[in-house]
Amino acid sequence: MKEGPDISRIAALIGDPARANILTALMSGKALTATELASEAGVTVQTTSAHLAKLEAAEMIACRKSGRHKYFTLGGDDVGHALEALMGLAAGAGHLRTRTGPKDEALREARVCYNHLAGAKGIALYQGLLGKGVVEERGTDVVLTAEGAAFLTGFGVDVAGLRKSKTPLCRSCLDWSARQTHLAGSVGRALLSRMQEIGWAERVEGTRVVRFSRAGEKGFAEMFGS
Repeated sequence: MKEGPDISRIAALIGDPARANILTALMSGKALTATELASEAGVTVQTTSAHLAKLEAAEMIACRKSGRHKYFTLGGDDVGHALEALMGLAAGAGHLRTRTGPKDEALREARVCYNHLAGAKGIALYQGLLGKGVVEERGTDVVLTAEGAAFLTGFGVDVAGLRKSKTPLCRSCLDWSARQTHLAGSVGRALLSRMQEIGWAERVEGTRVVRFSRAGEKGFAEMFGS
């Protein structure tokens, strides 16, 4: 008798092309309707509803109701982390979708990975935090230092509030486009949120792209440059 977690069920759910497209669309961190997800999946709304039911039963997605409408999001940080890791594996094996135009380059430069910063900017952020001693790598773990907590507080991040969350403060996440580490966890989420709050960066509507302003580029380099 086999024991331990059954990864075949999760793998089968992700392995369906339509469901994979649905999950990838939800990596934007935004709540989307079944109609919007049907467009992403390339199937009918009825078929999408069946896919959503399976994903929700496996707790890979969550459903929120607002009036007569239902909105879907990823089930949590663990799901987003697993999907980004799979994207890294796919990219490393050469399994890439065909993209044309500037969108691909913009995604590689800076994008949202569920709720934190990814792409070249995300990698630069992680390296800068390591270089300044804000975080440390301890084996496979990433740990926020005491000096790092003070640094983040000075940047306007509520570290005390983050510590109350069940989400790990820091978590390494493999970036699919460069196959290097960027920062996930509640600190990664809070840093991206803070950059948006102070006008350094903004989301490009309808995409996962994050665009930095000129002032944001300068501030980012000064604050996190290693």
